[in-house]
Parts: sequence; structure tokens; C-alpha cells
Amino acid sequence: MTLLKDDSGREGADGGRGTPGADDAYAPSERRLDRERHKRARARRATAIAALSTLVTAVVLYVVVVNAPGWPRTKETFFDAHYAREALPKVLEGLWLNVRLLLICGVLVLVLGMLIAIARTLPGPVFFPLRVLAAAYTDFFRGLPLIINLMIVIFGVPALRLQGVTVDPVLLGGTALTLTYSAYVAEVFRAGIESVHPSQRAAARSLGLTNRQALRYVVLPQAVRRQVPPLLNDLVSLQKDTGLVSIGGAIDAVRAADIIAQRSMNYTSYIVAGLVFVALTIPMTRFTDWVTARMDRQRAQGGAI
Repeated sequence: MTLLKDDSGREGADGGRGTPGADDAYAPSERRLDRERHKRARARRATAIAALSTLVTAVVLYVVVVNAPGWPRTKETFFDAHYAREALPKVLEGLWLNVRLLLICGVLVLVLGMLIAIARTLPGPVFFPLRVLAAAYTDFFRGLPLIINLMIVIFGVPALRLQGVTVDPVLLGGTALTLTYSAYVAEVFRAGIESVHPSQRAAARSLGLTNRQALRYVVLPQAVRRQVPPLLNDLVSLQKDTGLVSIGGAIDAVRAADIIAQRSMNYTSYIVAGLVFVALTIPMTRFTDWVTARMDRQRAQGGAI
């Protein structure tokens, strides 16, 4: 066998080719380079069009709103900088109550929703009464408007004058939120549990796992992973609805804005409270979108069961 030397002086076997060296690095073809340049040009063009259309839309909306006959009065009533500066500290102070309600009620909702979902999916005739009760719970609280549930719990429970039962509107409002959202989350968990193919449970049983172990180690992990995006959406909704506890007199962000508005007869504080809630919701919404997109990519690549 004849040995050949390449340009770097290294020897390689013949057969028409030398040993691949540093000079044999991959070089994309001209067609591929043209295709990549075309994609970049299209991306720049799409970005420019989107920016231009957004600017035009914003200008049109600004012109329409500013030239409206009632704009001066609306600006004075809803967009007064003086009242905004006055309301912001009070609204932020009340927002801490909303955040605490979100954290506590969120954990309780996830736990109670999971238990209800498991109760609805228990097999066998012996668990029929439990399945009926769980189904009745979800049907009732999903059909009952949240505002009515809050009024019943916040105003109805104290009217009973039960010994040892709290009359704190914050605790009662959190209870009402937990009852309602647990019904929605239970259906999300149940959909995830039922989406797991029965062969998964059967395979777990064939390996010697009990029904409880198969549910805990095989079914639930897959069910929860599949339902993360809708669960996060429910938590986003819960974060906004914590402001409804103000109907019982709890001083949260909404109630703080309402107090300032009634005292000053100016509604700028409502705008401040709304913007604060939006600022709190946007990160959660973007996180939900990121999780959803990530799970979609994993599912498309076969990386998630």
C-alpha cells in the first residue's frame, strides 16, 4: 500500500484520498448560503413590516382617543398623575395581600384538585359513591359564579354564628377561591390522568406494583407533566381573581384603590391597580407560554411521553 502525504506533511493511505485534516473542514455549498441569506432577508422584512404596522396602529389609536370629545375630562378623571402617585404606595401595600392569597390558595387548590381528580378516577364499584361526590363537587362549583360563591361564604358563614368559625373576610374569601378553583383544577388533573394510556398502568402492575404505586409512580407523573400549561393558566386566573376578596372589606390592591377613588372622586387609582395586576400577570403568562412551547418541542422530538 502506497502512503501519500498531504499538504501538512502527514501520511495517509492511498485509494485516491489522503487522511482528512484541518484543511478538510466542512464548507457549506453556495446554494445553502443563498438559502440562509434569503431567510435572513425575509426575517428582517417581516420585522420591519411588524414594527411599521404596530407604529401605524398606535398612532391611529392615539389620534382617535386624543381627538375624542370627552378626552379632556377622561384624562382628568382616569389619568391624573397626582392621584397616581398618591395611589401607588397604597395599592402596592394592598397587593401584598393578593400575593399571599395567591401563594396559599394556589397550594391548597393544587392539593385539593389532585385529591378530587384521583377520587373521580378510582376504579371499581366500591368507590362509586366517592366518584359521585367528586363529580357533584366539580359540577356545582364550576357552574356557580365565583362572585356568588364569595358572597355566600363571606357573608353567609358569619351569619350562621358558628362557634369557633372565623369571620375574617380574608380567610373566608380564600376559602371561596379554593373551593371554586379546586373544581377547575380537578378537571385538569382528571384529563391528564385519563390521557395516560391504560397500558402504562398494566405494565406497572405486571412489574409487581400495586394500584396505588402504579398511580403514584407511573400515572401521576405523566399526567401532571402533560397538564402543566393549563395548570399555570388557572393560577394566572387565580392571581387576578384574588382581587374579588375586596367585596368583603379586605384591604387588598382593589380595595385600596376603591378607598382612594371614593375619597377623591377620581378613578386614577383603579387604573394604577389594574396596571399593577397586569405587571404581576405578564411574567406568569410569558412563563406559561415558554413552558408550553418547550413541552411542544419535546413532544415533537419524542422527548416526552
